[in-house]
Amino acid sequence: MDFEPKWIAWETTRRCNLNCVHCRSSSKLEVEAHPDFTLEQAKGVLDQISAYANPVMVLSGGEPLLRDDIFDIARYGTSKGLRMCLATNGTLVTDAICREIKSSGIKMVSLSIDGAKPETHDDFRNQKGAFEGTMNAIRLFNEHGIPFLVNSSFTLRNREEIPDIYRLVKSLGARAWYMFMIVPTGRGEDIMEELIPTEVYDEILEWHYEVEKQEDELLMRPTCAPHYYRMVMQKAKESGGFERRSLQFSTGGSKGCLAGQLICLIDVDGEVLPCSYFPKSAGNIFKQPFKQIWEDSELFNSLRDFKSYKGSCGKCEYVSVCGGCRARAYAMTGDYLEQEPFCNHVPARIRKEQS
Repeated sequence: MDFEPKWIAWETTRRCNLNCVHCRSSSKLEVEAHPDFTLEQAKGVLDQISAYANPVMVLSGGEPLLRDDIFDIARYGTSKGLRMCLATNGTLVTDAICREIKSSGIKMVSLSIDGAKPETHDDFRNQKGAFEGTMNAIRLFNEHGIPFLVNSSFTLRNREEIPDIYRLVKSLGARAWYMFMIVPTGRGEDIMEELIPTEVYDEILEWHYEVEKQEDELLMRPTCAPHYYRMVMQKAKESGGFERRSLQFSTGGSKGCLAGQLICLIDVDGEVLPCSYFPKSAGNIFKQPFKQIWEDSELFNSLRDFKSYKGSCGKCEYVSVCGGCRARAYAMTGDYLEQEPFCNHVPARIRKEQS
């Protein structure tokens, strides 16, 4: 496996107009301890990255539309040949914003739908009217010809709506639907009791597999659910499986956990993290070259050494396909090399040891 950055999420601000229950960065409207970096600093980051690699760059937050210069950043990234994308909650989208999205060269916009009903989504987002705002953004994206994908995060409070959310997303004209299995970081730590339990987790992934197998229009990907890729490989061995499609502006990877391997997050302070849900820094891009962080950091290199994984992950025949969620292991055990907490697969090696 070649370890080169294919997809980078960039927390351009920690400010947000919503207060979502699962927010990984505990964003709020005023975050004095984490001021936004300057446009000149942003250009420096894009210079570094574009000189080294050609990843998809996702301008994220918080809510990136709260930055007055977010489209200046996007334009500069586009001028450097990078594929710029935007992750927004949708509530601030207007016709003028859509014109800026197109003129700045942004190729794809992602937003979230966490309920098939307004009350479910608004409950997740802690804001009445959030669902209506997202639907209005999607209407505007369709009117302006802006491609978009939808992320949906699941806990026990909304897991019954998964099939309905899928049908809603498909009806709205999304290019892709990413089903997130929550990693308890940030405010997510406050809803630990709502995490999908192992047995229900597998039921959801089985459902996803059967739907994806029949789906020929909407690209589907479970996210933060790496053992789905183990499941797909197992089923392929049993029945031949099916050809899974890729989206141009995703990693296109066929492996589960990609943290520090093909993806990373740069937070608003410049810390380079393995992924959006893994609050451990490999280095600071305002103090070290990105190339040095990516290639030489002890954290990233340990994530790429599958032989160092512990527990059942370390003994699993599917470790190079799945890898277990390193962020979830870190959040729930304090050791990012420990086994995936929500996987019930017993590796052949362990079965042999027990026999």
